[in-house]
Amino acid sequence: MQTLSAKPAELEEKWYVVDAKDQILGRLATRIAAHIRGKHLPNFTPHVNMKIYVIVINASEIQLTGKKWDDKIYYRHTGWPGGIRSITARQLQDRKPGEIIRKAVKGMLPKNKLGSALLKNLRIEVGPEHRHAAQKPQPLDLHTRRKREEV
Repeated sequence: MQTLSAKPAELEEKWYVVDAKDQILGRLATRIAAHIRGKHLPNFTPHVNMKIYVIVINASEIQLTGKKWDDKIYYRHTGWPGGIRSITARQLQDRKPGEIIRKAVKGMLPKNKLGSALLKNLRIEVGPEHRHAAQKPQPLDLHTRRKREEV
């Protein structure tokens, strides 16, 4: 039996919406990254963009555990000598709400052309509204732990 590989022309787009209100950043980002890659699909193919789009709403209400709002620091370099720049998570959230989610998901995607293409499948909205109603996104429940129902 041969291994079936998903062909990009045969795939259809799927849109999901995720509410980030009171979600923990890392746990949310890992589940979003796995869904964007398509790892939940039975025909997952590692080198193919599976055309899964995720819309994150309420990105300004994300949560970090502990003292990470002040202790977590994002670094970048301008390219000039001595050009290291740093910003805390709280300052980044105040300046660009939702950028923390984008950076977290980006770090969990492949570091190649496929990762860049997959990051474009992530749409982040600061408030509860999004402008992708025409795609009819389905709500995505990212809670993996569920309470056991008593029998």
